[in-house]
Amino acid sequence: MADLWMPAAERHDIRDHAPTDGGPAKAVAHITWDRNATEAKPQALVPYDRLRTYFTGAGKGVAPHVLWNPFDGKLCQFVPATSRSKSLADGPGGTRTNRAGSVVLQIEALFFPWCVVDGKAYESLDDTPCEGWDALHAWVSSWGVPDVWPLGRPTDFRAHRDEEVWRSAAGWYAHAQVPENTHQDPGSWPRFPRAGGGGGGGAQGGAGRTYEPFPGSAWFTLGRRSPVVARMHRRLVAVGCDRYRSSSGKDTLGSGDVASYEAWQRKYSADHGKGWTGSALTWPPGKETWDALKVPRG
Repeated sequence: MADLWMPAAERHDIRDHAPTDGGPAKAVAHITWDRNATEAKPQALVPYDRLRTYFTGAGKGVAPHVLWNPFDGKLCQFVPATSRSKSLADGPGGTRTNRAGSVVLQIEALFFPWCVVDGKAYESLDDTPCEGWDALHAWVSSWGVPDVWPLGRPTDFRAHRDEEVWRSAAGWYAHAQVPENTHQDPGSWPRFPRAGGGGGGGAQGGAGRTYEPFPGSAWFTLGRRSPVVARMHRRLVAVGCDRYRSSSGKDTLGSGDVASYEAWQRKYSADHGKGWTGSALTWPPGKETWDALKVPRG
């Protein structure tokens, strides 16, 4: 069964839950668009924590399911998957929007055009590192949302809306493609991860087995509790990198996970002739070694 709460995301339940109507499973792509910057006058990205605080406070009435920081992979979720959220305009008596599907999973990417992060300006969302996208995509897919854009993958800020398509077709929609709405975001969105090699969107193993997608380095905070941690623990032991001092608390990130994963990074580097040194061999995990560890999905 799919997870009501995304395992890789912080949970900040705003308690405003209500059922959806049923029908084609959908996801809606948004950007937060907090500032109006230009190429001539780029502006600093608004802090992630500020948006998280907004959606759990004064902005509860427009909170999405998930807030995603594509620069470091941080994710937080505000309502469970089977509840509607309120990021779309939905006037009385018109076409249903927030409830129009078995799920209508709304994702707000922390982004605006020409935002500046670490001294670099980014024109479009798919120019960013898109950290955490694999994990986010895998969770959305687990709720039956297919890898299609019924009205086309967004590549600019032009609106294109069709009520009949929205009512009848499952898949991903841009905010600019939803009836009754006037917003023109997100402007772009990352491509769907490839099944198979490289671990994108959940790497495929033999006989169709799937592996846990890389959740982003920011996910690996000590004290985090998740079944993913327990499965990582088992894999680290299986590959000969057991540096655990106790078998208790397998589902909670602790010092044993740090020591064992760093042993795995050293082993991987040596086995593949990487010659890594310094921070490349220290916690937190990176995508290359995570994909190679092949942590099975639940």
